[in-house]
Order: sequence, then C-alpha cells, then structure tokens
Amino acid sequence: MSTPTNDTLYLGLLLQPLYECAKYKPAFGKQSTEGVSLTEFHKLYGSDLLYHWLGLDSDLMYAAHKAAGGMTSIYRQLGIGCERLLRKIIKDQFNLEEEQVAWSYEYEKEDGKTGRHTLDARIDLNLISNDEKKLRVRDWLVRSGLSLRLHQDRISTLKGVVLEVRQGYKSADSKRQNADLRFGMRAYNEGYLPVVCVVSTQASQTVCKRYQAAQLLVLLGIQDSDVKSTFSFFENAVGYNLANFFQRNSSVLRSEFTKVLEVLLSPTAKAVTPRKEITEIIRELPLEYGEESED
Repeated sequence: MSTPTNDTLYLGLLLQPLYECAKYKPAFGKQSTEGVSLTEFHKLYGSDLLYHWLGLDSDLMYAAHKAAGGMTSIYRQLGIGCERLLRKIIKDQFNLEEEQVAWSYEYEKEDGKTGRHTLDARIDLNLISNDEKKLRVRDWLVRSGLSLRLHQDRISTLKGVVLEVRQGYKSADSKRQNADLRFGMRAYNEGYLPVVCVVSTQASQTVCKRYQAAQLLVLLGIQDSDVKSTFSFFENAVGYNLANFFQRNSSVLRSEFTKVLEVLLSPTAKAVTPRKEITEIIRELPLEYGEESED
C-alpha cells in the first residue's frame, strides 16, 4: 500500500480547480468572460427602475446570483479535481506515463463532423510490469465481469479497464448518457472493461441501472464490494487506500472548501489564499480549470 508521502501533491491536484472556482462572478447576461463585479451590478440593476423599486439592486441579490452559479462551478471543478487525482494515483501505483493511462477514440457527430472522446484513465494489463499488481487487476476484472454477467469468453479477453471519473452523477442528461453508452461499446470493442467511477454516492439510480443493463460497471463511493465501490476498487485493484487519503486530510480539505464557500456566498469577499504548502505545489501544476473530457 502507498504511504502518505504524495499527499501534498494529491491535495494540490484535487484543490487547484476549486481555487479557480472561487474567482467566479455572475455574468447577468453580459458577454464579458470576466463576469460582472459588485459595482457593475449596482449600476446595471440600479438603472432598471423595476429592479430598483423592488430592491433587487442589493448586495444580497448579487450574493445570491454569485452563490447559485458558484455552486454549479464547485461541483464541476470538484469533478475535474477528482479526475486528476485518480489518474495520478493510477500512474503512480503502476509506474505509468501519461500516454500510457490515456485512452480516446474518434466518433461521428450528428452534424457529420468528427469528434474525439477522451476518457479519464486507463489501466492496461500489458503495461503493468509488476506481476503481482497485474494479477491483482486481472482478478478484479474477472470478478467485475462476473458481476456484469459477461460471457466467460469475453471476460478472458479483457486486457484492462477504462474509467470515466465523476465526483457525483445526479444529472439524467441524455447527451451525457449517450456519450457514456457509446464509450462503453467502444471500450468493449477494444478489449477494455468500461467503468463509470463515481467518487461520492450521489448518483441517479435510474441512470446507474441503465448503465448496468448495458454492462457498464458503475462504482459508487464507499460500498461493500470492490465491484461496486470506488474506494474498494482503488484499495484492492489499484493498491491505494483512497478512503484513508481523504480521512487523514479531512481537516485540510474541509478548511479549504470552507474558504471557497465563504467567498462564493459573500458579495465582497476576495480570492481564496491556499495553504502555503499547497500553494507551492500548485505553482508547478498546469492550469486545467474548465477542462472537458469530450471535444
């Protein structure tokens, strides 16, 4: 099992997108990518007689808009942080390079153009040099295949796993579901087990059942089995105790998330200042705020 030596780096990967999220300002229909400041908001709403008469040109109204958009941004950026964290853990545990954990495919869009869907991580048995670790993943693939009721011949040909990582998945967005089902078919065609890896337990049961019916493995937070649980999968197949990472760093994470929430809930709060040790790590990281998994 891994030791906590990489904790600060992992915290930086997880938290960097959240700090960027704290800079969010509502747009109020304006085209500016910078968003509307509190002063600009007072001018905008104060010049609208109805809103002025109703008192909607107040700091509280600005804070409400900022919080509403900021909450959406928090979940999105937490998702990006989770993607980066889990991909890095997989790289470290199996001693892989970035291109070795990458997996993508091209597909035809509805408008006839070619799109590329890039998944969050891949574990390929052929790229694992350590025999013990390779056997651990192979055993997990067999258990997962049986849980999905795959035919034995298909299970025997699985050469690895491709993961789409989410922090949670409450949305029932049809476009996202279709993209996931498409990636599942492509993964199987190339000999990989497709996995939707949700770090929390916040997921639509309707969507999960649809995915499982299509033989996509869905992992959710802390469950009772490594073919159902993201945390058990990381402990038993990847060889890293993800739950312990979050537990031993909970005070730091809670403190940093509270900073971000306080900024988003205040009309006048400034940008978040990260902890010193995390700031030093973040300076070395590429900015990936707002990245997408699908082009």
